[in-house]
Amino acid sequence: MTDNQRSAFKRHSKDFNYCEQIIKKHSKSFYTAFSQLPKEKALSVFAVYAFCRLADDAIDLEKNETILNKLKMDLRDLEHGKVMNTPMWRALSVVFSTFDLQYQPFYDMLTGQRMDLHFTQPQTEADLATYSYYVAGSVGLMLLPILSQEAEKIIQPAKKLGEAMQRTNILRDIGEDFLMGRIYLPKETMIRFNVNTHTLAHKNINKNFVALWEDEATYAEKLYDEAMVMMPLIDSDCREALLAATLIYRELLTVVRKNNYQVFTAKQKVSNQRKRQLLLSVKSQMKKHKWEKSFGTF
Repeated sequence: MTDNQRSAFKRHSKDFNYCEQIIKKHSKSFYTAFSQLPKEKALSVFAVYAFCRLADDAIDLEKNETILNKLKMDLRDLEHGKVMNTPMWRALSVVFSTFDLQYQPFYDMLTGQRMDLHFTQPQTEADLATYSYYVAGSVGLMLLPILSQEAEKIIQPAKKLGEAMQRTNILRDIGEDFLMGRIYLPKETMIRFNVNTHTLAHKNINKNFVALWEDEATYAEKLYDEAMVMMPLIDSDCREALLAATLIYRELLTVVRKNNYQVFTAKQKVSNQRKRQLLLSVKSQMKKHKWEKSFGTF
């Protein structure tokens, strides 16, 4: 990073602080992990997160496609050298000037939000994988150039990590999503396990529901494992933060299991104590250079 690039981060410190407060408020897990990055890289992640949060809130909170359309127009302006005079866009312009971020994943993420606005339940696992790319795999591709100087070599693992995290979200939020009129579990999978809307409406955590949940969780865990092949090509000063983010998010599956698959009446979270334990485990493994073999043992 050049002195001029570092100076740009300092000049826009208030803009990046604005973005940092957003991630700090809305995603304590990601904030805990990515705050371990070198300062400018951490701030860059916070700016990308602020963009994603704005898009997500436009649909989940505002249900306002106009906001989404405006975001797309402002993104296109940024791509052509015009920066909107708001903290998020000013910060994001610095990030694009510093790292080799690609615009297409940002557009893809907006497409994913539009899919939520005009929601239809996925028919197949392939449909869910496609949706998961647009809302989460795309985010992995947004962040990748910040975390790796060889981003183009690890696009597929990054997409897998995003999909794994999205599937984890879905498995955690089944009850909350159902109340919003959304079922992300594929129809074919529900039929295969004899789970229906009556099961979800009545919060029935029976053996069929648990079997379906475990089938989906096992696949998410497989994606997490496969995504880790990218770690040697992640910049050395970013591996600890990325591994921490992955482990903390993956831990949500363990939390749901420990709480008897209760995804209807409570939003399961990884405790602060457990996050600290995972961070310490990552630091220890990184020092011993054993993270590649020890991923599944935390």
